[in-house]
This record gives sequence, C-alpha cells and structure tokens, in this order.
Amino acid sequence: MNNTRSFWVTGATHGLGLALVTGLLEQGHRVAASAGDSAELEQLAQQYGQRMLRLPWQLQNSAQAAAAAAQLQAEWGALDGLIINAGTCDYIAADVPDTDLFEAIVTSNLKASAQCMAEGLSLLAKGAAPQVMAILSRHSAMQLFEPNQPLSGSNSPAHWFREQRPALEGLGIDLTLVAPQSLKAPVTLAQAIPEQWTAQSAAHALLSSLAQREPELVLEALSLNSLWPLSR
Repeated sequence: MNNTRSFWVTGATHGLGLALVTGLLEQGHRVAASAGDSAELEQLAQQYGQRMLRLPWQLQNSAQAAAAAAQLQAEWGALDGLIINAGTCDYIAADVPDTDLFEAIVTSNLKASAQCMAEGLSLLAKGAAPQVMAILSRHSAMQLFEPNQPLSGSNSPAHWFREQRPALEGLGIDLTLVAPQSLKAPVTLAQAIPEQWTAQSAAHALLSSLAQREPELVLEALSLNSLWPLSR
C-alpha cells in the first residue's frame, strides 16, 4: 500500500521548518519547501531527488505566493497537506528597527499565512484527506494593537486561523492550530509547561500528531531561537 502524501511546508529555511521537511522526507512523503538559501536543503534535494521540490519563499509577497502555488499545480496538481510555519522569521526585512521587530513577525506571518491559504485551497481540495497545520510561536501569536481589545482576525493570528475553519470544513479540509497557551482563549484547563524543545524533537512530535487531526495543540517552548532562529 502506498502511503506517500504530498506536503507544502513554509518557513523552511532553518529551525523547525527545516526539521519538518526532513522528517516528512524520511517518512517517504513528497515535500515542497518554501525556503531561502540553505545548504541543508540543498543536501536534502540531492538525497531525495524528485520527492523534494523547492518553491519561492517570500510568501508575504503575493506574486511569490502565487508562483509557489503555480509550481505546485504544474508539478503535482494536488496537495494533501499544507504546514504553515507561522512562527518563522523568514519574512523579516533586514532593515526593520528592533523596536518594530515583534510587530513585524506577527504581521508578516499573518500576511504570508493568508496568501498561502488562499493559493493552496484549490490544491488541497483535490488532495486525499487534506489537512492544514498552522504553527505559531510565542512571538507570532502575540495580539496586535491594544491587548485589551477583543480578539479578531485582524489582531490575532490564532484567531484568524480559527476563523478559516468553516470554509476549510466546507471543502473537506481539516485544520490543526499549534500555538502557545492563550490566557484569553485557553485550549485546555491543564497548565502548559514550557519545554526545552529542539527543532527535531518538536518536528517529530508534530508530525506524529498529524494523523489524529486535533483541532488545537499547545506548544510551549523555552528556547524560541532553536525552533525559529532570528536571522538579523
């Protein structure tokens, strides 16, 4: 029986995104990676050949997001899984002032996520048991503007993903949101203890959970830089 599935992983230049690509390839799947220059990815491309596809990576740019989807359509014609690494720092411009850094992480990931979702929907709708996994870091899950404002899709990336559920369900697409625990919208009453995740251990745990298709998972990391390196 052939269990090979086709995945698109965003924010895959390094850290958790790169580990997710590696783990999926090791499991025998086809993987399209949106990532910048990476010696590790080049090595994976040589090792896995046609099972790995390199895609445009500045997905906050609408033209690059559309080009990535067009390449997927031409190469595979369908998509079984979209893993949006919405904690990545891949989209941060080098000239962003330190005072604006955290807001830039949130806004750039939110924009890239929206464009990836829009471009990937038709591909996912043609996939087998399609699913989306969206992963937020403590930084990218921050609420924009005044924290005392109600949560909305415009000020909370986690809330934005939750707002997409009805449309996804209508297309038969499951969504798993992976995020740190929120005081405003807690996923569980159990206390979430931050752990010393490495990129590899977090990727292994998340990929092992894919088959369960849980609506929400809590990921609390002690060292954010090990999962989402900040390249400045």
